[in-house]
Amino acid sequence: MPREHLYAWQGRDRTGKPAQGELYAAGAHQAQAALRRQGLQALTLRRRRLASGRSIRAGDIALFVRQLATMLQAGIALLQAFDILARSNANPRLARLLTGLRLDIESGTALSTALRKHPLQFDRLACNLIAAGETAGKQQEMLDRLATWMEQREALKSRLRAALVYPTAVLALATAVLTLVMVFVIPSFAEVFRSFGSTLPAPTLAVMAASAFLVDHGLLLLAGLVAATLLILHFWRRSERLQQGTDHLLLRLPLVGTLVRQACVARWTRTLATLFAAGVPLLEALDPVGGATGNAAFVDGTRRIRQDIATGASLASAMTASGLFPPMVLQMTAIGEASGALDHLLDKAADFHEAEVNNRLAGLSSLMEPAIIAFLGVLIGAIVVAMYLPIFQIGQVV
Repeated sequence: MPREHLYAWQGRDRTGKPAQGELYAAGAHQAQAALRRQGLQALTLRRRRLASGRSIRAGDIALFVRQLATMLQAGIALLQAFDILARSNANPRLARLLTGLRLDIESGTALSTALRKHPLQFDRLACNLIAAGETAGKQQEMLDRLATWMEQREALKSRLRAALVYPTAVLALATAVLTLVMVFVIPSFAEVFRSFGSTLPAPTLAVMAASAFLVDHGLLLLAGLVAATLLILHFWRRSERLQQGTDHLLLRLPLVGTLVRQACVARWTRTLATLFAAGVPLLEALDPVGGATGNAAFVDGTRRIRQDIATGASLASAMTASGLFPPMVLQMTAIGEASGALDHLLDKAADFHEAEVNNRLAGLSSLMEPAIIAFLGVLIGAIVVAMYLPIFQIGQVV
């Protein structure tokens, strides 16, 4: 298939009125032919340069959905809203994506169908929500729900990332400082101590040996670590079994496992509540819910839940059989099914677990800070003591 380029055109429509727009085509002749088939006459046609720009992030998509929902609620037509957003967007890649969506919609394609052509930016859950809104005639409401769901998901991700920033930065800085000490400072001490000509204490010899190893083989060790990391990532990305094993292991780790499980439960309940409130049937809604958690254990568990419901089980009993959900969520689900307020109670369960994630993150951060400082203090103190032992014993060594 030949590579297509973006062309901007100005001309007249079927009635002779001025018109303009953009379209993708393999060349100028193909672009002219496509316009003629639509009854359009292009007076000027120029190929647009496509700047690379930064990649499209999940936060960019969430902002776009929120802006689109706001514009539609303000009475702006869908095509006009896409045109405004595409022209005002500072990210060229996102602007091109919006332009392509507008062109699809302009040709008569439904919004949900146009979004399904871009699975990297719009997952099945987002497309299903918008399709449900189109079917029910509630497109604006569904876009608003989708924007809220995306914003809450991104907020949870941001809190998880923020909790890792401080310990990661401290460990990286400490590693850099220790490396400099071992590579440049310790060898100077070693030269002085060797001139003493007597037996040095075992801790001093151990530190000197570690320093000599880093000086002689440090670059090779670094290259080996980088190569091993890249190799592990390569196999991990291509091995579904390895990814599943990692996800299951995360749930069993002390402290971290509880945090990961609560974050997954929050995403699972929030996603199912959003889809169910949008009128998506339960079995159909469960299809993308597991993937929204980002954990293979919940994907497998959701698949089993869906199978149990298809054979006549209730949602609460199927969730209980999966062994993934805490008792509070199971009780709220059972009450929601009995009262007909399942979406509302699942939303409440998601609120509770998101609050629990925030509290646990704050607790872990407060524990990790002194733990890291104490560990680094002991490590640096041990090196300092080891290097000063010969000086303390200088009367015996000289």
